[in-house]
Amino acid sequence: MHSFSDLIAAARSGDRLVSFPTDTVPALAVRPERAALIFAAKQRSQTKPLILMGANSADLWEFTAGSAEEKQIWQQVAEQYWPGALTLVLPASSHLPAAVNPTDPTTIGIRVPNSAIARYILSQTGPLATTSANRSGEPPLQTMEAIAAQFPEVLTLPSSELDKLEQTLSPAKPSELDPATSQGVPSTVIRWQDNQWEILRQGSIQL
Repeated sequence: MHSFSDLIAAARSGDRLVSFPTDTVPALAVRPERAALIFAAKQRSQTKPLILMGANSADLWEFTAGSAEEKQIWQQVAEQYWPGALTLVLPASSHLPAAVNPTDPTTIGIRVPNSAIARYILSQTGPLATTSANRSGEPPLQTMEAIAAQFPEVLTLPSSELDKLEQTLSPAKPSELDPATSQGVPSTVIRWQDNQWEILRQGSIQL
């Protein structure tokens, strides 16, 4: 049985994949430079990039590159929709490890989840490369038990640990969504290209 400190240590070291609830579907996560572990575990095509998830937007901007005007537009959208189920696909800076987007390291998807548990974990680990927890082509797994069964190598937290975390985090954040609840619908994805937004995937946020 794993504890919260085990999960944080594994995520920081990059030696193991970890999984935790978010506001959409549970995430499979790892340090960005170790992203190859996710592609291997999911049998995922290298042409499908991962996204970087952070505890807040300030942790994510260093991985993006744009003009002052562009960054102002991106930040306005982030302020409107984050924390939330919107992934922004933006030009990547040289800080981004190529392993996160092996076939096109010039772009990166970033997101701040509306989940107290996810953001608390990310505040301890720094931004992590993430994706849904499932084999490629199969539907996302919705529970920690299902993830542990399909991916025994992935470090997950038992329900008792998640409940404890929830009780610790909820009183301080009464306006939050229930921190352990995932909606089960992937995030909406929009890409910045030629000075405008393009919707790549319509998810739980309708744009």
